[in-house]
Amino acid sequence: MSCLKGGKKKPLQQLKKQAKEMDEEGKAFKQKQKEEQKKLRELKAKASPYQRLGQWMQDISGDQGVLKDVIREGAGELVVPDASVLERLMLQRGGYWSMCLSVPSVPVKYSGYLEHMDKPFDSNCFRKTPRLMKLGVDITLYGMELGLLSMRRGELARFLFKPPYAYGTLGCPPLIPPNSTVLFEIELIDFLDSAESDKFCALTAEQQDQFPLQKVLKVAATEREFGNYLFRQNRFYDAKVRYKRALLLLCQRSAPPEEQHLVEAAKLLVLLNLSFTYLKLEHPSRALHYGEQALIIDQKNAKALFRCGQACLLMTEYQKARDFLVRAQKEQPFNHDINNELKKLASHYRDYTEKEKEMCHRMFAPCDNGSAVGEK
Repeated sequence: MSCLKGGKKKPLQQLKKQAKEMDEEGKAFKQKQKEEQKKLRELKAKASPYQRLGQWMQDISGDQGVLKDVIREGAGELVVPDASVLERLMLQRGGYWSMCLSVPSVPVKYSGYLEHMDKPFDSNCFRKTPRLMKLGVDITLYGMELGLLSMRRGELARFLFKPPYAYGTLGCPPLIPPNSTVLFEIELIDFLDSAESDKFCALTAEQQDQFPLQKVLKVAATEREFGNYLFRQNRFYDAKVRYKRALLLLCQRSAPPEEQHLVEAAKLLVLLNLSFTYLKLEHPSRALHYGEQALIIDQKNAKALFRCGQACLLMTEYQKARDFLVRAQKEQPFNHDINNELKKLASHYRDYTEKEKEMCHRMFAPCDNGSAVGEK
């Protein structure tokens, strides 16, 4: 009996012993966790604001040198669809930038901050229209270049640039201390890549004809986009040059009948832009010329009719202006701009007719001796 009793007690004692050991191990593990968390909190407390910020940002340089946090997502393709420009930028950083290359141009808004500073040390956000800057040419911070290459149109992001990617060991006295990590908030408004367009336009007409029509249309669209950007910056002369370049490409290219409508549609957009640009340049006769060219493609195009009406009004050809504007109003009866231009025309025409009447009255008014002007 005693053996049986002893046999029953032995397994129970082992289980209790194992449970006690596991409990002690669990307590030790929890104590270790607490100690590690305490150390982590102490490290975080000692870390600078930028170090704490960088702990949850994305590493885009591969060495923690450029960290990124997206504030607002963008749309479309990345700034550079392939790695060629990135390779050129890396060569430039190493001091081997020796070739004149076409690289993407980007209108961006940015603000740069030093740690523990509320106001930016550099910003272009106060400009009405951001300047178009070329990667590898106008942008001097390698970190900003890498950051932009990771962005899409309309994206807003926050970046941390470590010294090798910013102002280096020397800084930029007196604003930037040596070995400074800087924070930049960057908004990529758009990007324009003219490399393909520049290469294509450098070819002869015979060489251009060897390419498919879609290539020509793409290059012409790129030229028009550049013109649109320059137009928005009020650089109307430069915009006109880009638009004419696009128009020349489209006019030189012959297309099969089934694809001719694609060329005509592209030409229409460029002609409308040229007409508007010449109005801004105060050359109404040229604006009328391109507006009438657009009407050959689409005789009911309200924009073309409107531009022609504006040009004729500036040239004081009131009847012709009225004809164009009435036709435009017929296409778009509730267009605010067209209706306002008709009101302006009525005012000008009324003033003009009153002046004509006054001139005629003076010409044919009787003189003091009772004879009319012009009588002998």
